[in-house]
Amino acid sequence: MTMKLSFNTWPYASFPVWLPAYPLEEVIKRIAAIGYDGIEIGAASPHAYPPTLSTERRVNIKKILEHYGLEVSSMLPALSGGPGHNVASPIPEERRHTIEHYKEVIELCAYWGGKTVLYIPGWQIFGTSRKQAWEWSREALREISKTALDYGVTMVIEPTPFDSNLVDRCDDAIELMEEVNKPNVKLMFDTFHALHRKEVSTDYVYSMGENLHHIHISDNDRLAPGQGRGDFVSLISALKDINYDGYLAMELGFDRRDIEPDNVARQAFEYLKPLVDEANKSLLIKSK
Repeated sequence: MTMKLSFNTWPYASFPVWLPAYPLEEVIKRIAAIGYDGIEIGAASPHAYPPTLSTERRVNIKKILEHYGLEVSSMLPALSGGPGHNVASPIPEERRHTIEHYKEVIELCAYWGGKTVLYIPGWQIFGTSRKQAWEWSREALREISKTALDYGVTMVIEPTPFDSNLVDRCDDAIELMEEVNKPNVKLMFDTFHALHRKEVSTDYVYSMGENLHHIHISDNDRLAPGQGRGDFVSLISALKDINYDGYLAMELGFDRRDIEPDNVARQAFEYLKPLVDEANKSLLIKSK
């Protein structure tokens, strides 16, 4: 039982700003060189948008991942933008398009050896009741989770209050998980969103408990951990308390162009690696 560190690809391209932009093949090499165990791949162009990802590139990327010994910790859908990708949209065609996008991401994730795909529950649009938006999102997740189960993939629900208005709190994510009631539907949270709500990240850890399957790490303002007001020492301690053995995926700096992606990736790794190593030692002793 060990915690591992992963890095999300957004700051190297595509969401929500276009630059800096690097091919996924190059990003894999850079993240591996820093020392990460895994990579979290955003399923957007130019990295991994399924409709524009040829069979040849899929095969080549798999070989590169294996060459550098980098696991796919997780994948997440292409977010917002033109296609929308809103499972709670009042437009039936958009909901269907988004569900099919998730299925394609699940298949791609499994092909590259990943076992976790993030579920972004969508957002309520003016003129649609919250109850209706919630029902659409819940039914979408039920359908998506069936495909995920076929591929051995776990779907993890993420509360995203900074960007959306449907699954806003820790308890919302728990409620959605319980209503869907599938063995491969679990929970995650992002410390950035907890900080945005002026909440304490360790509260999420203890509330989600054994259903906590994945975590996004970010300080306030999408800074690297240790650069802002987040308490990551307590967070790692809480994860140790619940015997968490999943990935901590850094989702940093992607909201603006004025960053050096290698630098934020390195800052996060150098700050968290000693904390995680110490926690892992304790977990190994406890398990003996």
